[in-house]
Amino acid sequence: MKLSKMLISTLREVPAEAEIVSHKLMLRAGMMRKMASGVYNYMPFGIRVIKKIENIVKAEMDALDAQEVLASTLLPSELLTESGRRDAFGPEMFKLKDRNEREFCLGLTHEEVFTDIARNEIRSYKQLPLNLYQIQTKYRDDIRPRFGVMRSREFIMKDAYSFDANNEGLDKSYIKMYDAYHNIFRNCGLEFQAVEADTGAMGGSDSVEFIVKSEVGEDEVVFCGACNYAANMKKAQGFLELNEKEELKELRKTLTPNVKTIEDLEKFFNITAKKFAKTLICKADDRVVAIMIRGDRQLNETKVINAIGGAVEFEMADADTVMASTSAEVGFAGPIGIKADILLVDEEVSNMYNFIVGANDTGYHYENVNYGKEFVGVVGDYRKVTEGDKCLKCGSHTTIARGVQVGHLIKLGTKYSEAMSATFIGEDGKDQPLVMGCYSIAINRTMAAIIEQHHDENGIKWPMAVAPYQVVVVPVAIKDQEQMRIAEEIYSNLKEIGVEVLMDDRNERVGVKFKDLDLIGIPIRITIGKKISEGKVEFKLRYEGENEIVELCSVVNRVKEELKNSNITL
Repeated sequence: MKLSKMLISTLREVPAEAEIVSHKLMLRAGMMRKMASGVYNYMPFGIRVIKKIENIVKAEMDALDAQEVLASTLLPSELLTESGRRDAFGPEMFKLKDRNEREFCLGLTHEEVFTDIARNEIRSYKQLPLNLYQIQTKYRDDIRPRFGVMRSREFIMKDAYSFDANNEGLDKSYIKMYDAYHNIFRNCGLEFQAVEADTGAMGGSDSVEFIVKSEVGEDEVVFCGACNYAANMKKAQGFLELNEKEELKELRKTLTPNVKTIEDLEKFFNITAKKFAKTLICKADDRVVAIMIRGDRQLNETKVINAIGGAVEFEMADADTVMASTSAEVGFAGPIGIKADILLVDEEVSNMYNFIVGANDTGYHYENVNYGKEFVGVVGDYRKVTEGDKCLKCGSHTTIARGVQVGHLIKLGTKYSEAMSATFIGEDGKDQPLVMGCYSIAINRTMAAIIEQHHDENGIKWPMAVAPYQVVVVPVAIKDQEQMRIAEEIYSNLKEIGVEVLMDDRNERVGVKFKDLDLIGIPIRITIGKKISEGKVEFKLRYEGENEIVELCSVVNRVKEELKNSNITL
């Protein structure tokens, strides 16, 4: 392709809306253009990168004998009613009605659709195992789209669904997909890690996320360098250190005027936050939930939502709700006599002795409180892991880093097949529910993650496998007939052997061309300038940055060599 014929619209200035590197560079390099908040149009260079990533995904899916389909984006609401998820996504689900007042929604995920396909098409165990996948745009009415395509209101996803006769079959399908995902992200040039994850609104049991470490990532991930344990913060379990037993003391109510926060309490009682248990009041849909965690801990909302069986809306309670539950102002809540639909007690708190809690009376706290003596509740792990906590697996200290989720694997089991009567006839002649798995990859988020890992001050540095084009040929002076003749010759020779090549024949200064090409991130640049009189051209690798003078007669072989080093077959 010749750049003079292409729609190329690079930007010199950073758009004010762009906050992170990938967002800035995707706009500046003309990969995409904003149409509305969280909604983008992909331009010629951008869509080529997306198709490259999709092709890498498809190659691995084909290797698994997964079959590609394309399901409707417009979903009848009855399907989600069948599964019990019609309201699970809350306001994030785009909903609409047709002229006959039938309710539909735009697909945020497709478990119900593929379960519907399976129950209509699968009859016998002889058809199993089966793996179906699609690559399609999904829609999410995000309250605050941000960071470009990292969190947008429409996004391209590969979602696959496996169907097996039993859990043993699901385990095999899951492991195959796990290995395939490693190949996919390696082939995209990403550094990543598979981590334990929460299943979220999809439900199911075991779950793994593929995380790309990034300071701009929305996910917090707990890592252990000693045993390679890694888990999303939503899933990560804390190590329970047993406290030394103490003789139980007599309960005492103490006046604590204007002492509301843990910091205030530490100063007032002159002890550490580990001797306090704070009681947090939350609203989960129409329920009031009280959760107790140690004074120095943070609440893990995902664990709480899972513990109470799910919630569409979950938030900290307002002052009126706190007053109704505790008969006190905010800052004095405690478990003794609290009025809540459920009281959750973190396992650390149940293992503490003679600790301090709010007295449900403004200006007062209780000292010498003990679980099982003064109060009881549902004990579990409801806290966030913090930096330096011991690893659950090996006891070493953990670290926390931010990351971007690019892929997700979930063992759904029979959650959807039982709810939607998706069965098959087993070898024993009896109906059995299909055992399912769900496997997703965020295509455009993967594109952004690649940029986050592969860029410099001049622009994007695409790995060869996902670059929009592999080579660009640049004549320095387009009015120089010899330079143009040689440029055309190299361009034609590379095209002939299957190289994805551009020719920058624009009537622009060479400095402008170089800035554009570095910004767009074409991996190989061949420049034809004055040295062509000596039979030489300039050869430059975008990801190394060094210029090399090569003989004209060897330049095509030099390109072949670089493509071979990048595992590109012509």
